[in-house]
Amino acid sequence: MPVPRSIIYTSLVFGLLAPGVTAFAVSDKAAPEVNVYSYRQPFLVAPLFEKFTAQTGIEVNVIFAKKGLIERITTEGARSPADVILTVDIGRLQAARAVAQAVSSPLLKAHIPTAARGQDDKWFGLTWRARIAYAAKDRVQEKTLAFADLAEPAYRGRICLRSGQHPYNVALFAALLDHMGEAKFKNWLTGLKANLAAKPSGNDRAQVRKVYGGACDIAIGNTYYMGKMQTNEKKPEQKDWAKSVKLIFPTMPRGGAHMNVSGMAMAKHAPNRAHAQKLMEFLVSREAQEIYAEVNFEYPIRQDVAASERVKSWGSFTPDTISLDTIAALRKRASELVDEVSFNDGP
Repeated sequence: MPVPRSIIYTSLVFGLLAPGVTAFAVSDKAAPEVNVYSYRQPFLVAPLFEKFTAQTGIEVNVIFAKKGLIERITTEGARSPADVILTVDIGRLQAARAVAQAVSSPLLKAHIPTAARGQDDKWFGLTWRARIAYAAKDRVQEKTLAFADLAEPAYRGRICLRSGQHPYNVALFAALLDHMGEAKFKNWLTGLKANLAAKPSGNDRAQVRKVYGGACDIAIGNTYYMGKMQTNEKKPEQKDWAKSVKLIFPTMPRGGAHMNVSGMAMAKHAPNRAHAQKLMEFLVSREAQEIYAEVNFEYPIRQDVAASERVKSWGSFTPDTISLDTIAALRKRASELVDEVSFNDGP
């Protein structure tokens, strides 16, 4: 489907453009606009921006990149055209704080829970995702699990996990560090390492493929990958991977499932600040939350907006209530402990 003229997408590899040179190219500079630097792929956010432009007349210009956008904004400095930053994971949102400004918006605070926004108002969650267990239907009888269980001898050689230093795992480990305290967490991490089926490698979907192939019985991954596999027409073999597993939402030591977010921030030198705030507020509107959660297979940040039928079919759970700011503060120590136990060396 062609991209509407109101949305200009530029794929960017950091370093290709000279500092201070904008990558945006719009046909009508007289029109109101907002510039978005996005780590989220265009097809995930296009429906939202199209709706925003239709309602407000404000054009959305987007730079997409898998990495390097925060560094680019830093290099651009006060000349940066960036208005809004879109990214995922509390670690990446924490990194965005260095190039963000506080946004005082009663609307954002009304719809985004305290645990899902920065205390300094420099970042705001948009959708939730849970980090859960993909368990082999034919080899795992348990219907419930606690994360503490995964370090027990009963799971020796049965667990698959991507790198312990991946941001998604560092966030999970930071949350467990807060729940357990350092001594217990380090013992747990050592036990989890002993229970790995092999040295950590691959992404979240690769772990599910390993369960499907019998290399392990339980994989740890984010919830939305189930939707991506179930609907993957380009690689239909992933539908078989999805059919081979059931989802279990392991509980944290104080209760609740571990949650992370996708989110947004306003750039420190946003040239279109008023339009940027309008876009940010639109993204937490009921309409936008429904679209965003449907396309991404994630959970709406708003408590009064339901998840999609597909996502609801995966089961219900109680979220952990730990603040993501707390997780962010413990990420560095959690990462250090991963190295201290040589987690990525495998069992």
